[in-house]
Amino acid sequence: MPINFDPNYAEMRRRRFRPIPVRMLVPNVITLLAICAGLTAIRLSTEGRTELAVAAIVFAAILDGIDGRVARMIKGQSKFGAELDSLADFVNFGVAPGLILYFWQLHDLNNGGWIAAMVFAISGGLRLARFNASIDDPNKPVFAANYFTGVPAPAGAITVLLPIYLAFLGVPKPPAMLTALYTLLIAFLMVSRLPVFSGKTVRMRVPPEMVLPLFVSVVLFIALLIGYPWHILSVGAVIYLLSLPAGWKSYRDHARRAAAQTPMPAAAAPSTPSSPYPSPVSESAPDDRPTRLN
Repeated sequence: MPINFDPNYAEMRRRRFRPIPVRMLVPNVITLLAICAGLTAIRLSTEGRTELAVAAIVFAAILDGIDGRVARMIKGQSKFGAELDSLADFVNFGVAPGLILYFWQLHDLNNGGWIAAMVFAISGGLRLARFNASIDDPNKPVFAANYFTGVPAPAGAITVLLPIYLAFLGVPKPPAMLTALYTLLIAFLMVSRLPVFSGKTVRMRVPPEMVLPLFVSVVLFIALLIGYPWHILSVGAVIYLLSLPAGWKSYRDHARRAAAQTPMPAAAAPSTPSSPYPSPVSESAPDDRPTRLN
């Protein structure tokens, strides 16, 4: 009995098992380190070591800000890396902060506190899924690349832990119900349609005269973060929340300017003689289609 041999099989097999460049692995290793930090934060929160758990979340947020930029710098982007990054964000900035808050105070509300923590985690997952689904939206205006839709997951994780930062500074712990409402508020901001500054389109090139001041600023910020972590995180979270209306206003201004520059389409000529009576469609069916922010 003759055996059918596909001549393309050997080529497909070689292509499947070809070596992967190291530059494709480096961003994924950074993302895996971020997942390890998030999982470690969950363990530390169950053991009551909340300070170290919060520090692990901050470390995961720093790694999350690095991996994408490293991938673009060394041309190590891949679909696998993008999917892994989304998984890391869900664990680090959805599940871990919710559990930290639950073991810190929300457990005082029993099922109510667990629901608040669970809603925050689910909101983080939904926000990431929406981001992945709309990243290639052809209907998105050009200026929308400067904005996120809703508070991004890392920023949501850093801001939702604000009650813990304040408690570490000596501020009396708020009632558990107030912490739960604040957690739900941040969860709502994550899944909302609120335009938020992204900063992804900021140019990565630095003028020569600004290199040394930039180095000094980065070193100063890291030193302050290490020496006064709860002060810096508290101030940063408050400033970020106060800046959200500015992002919304900026987006609306861009949208108005874009609408003003768009030429109005010419009216289509009627295919039938005009009638002296109003059209029943135009009278009874107004245009009630929702307007999308992006």
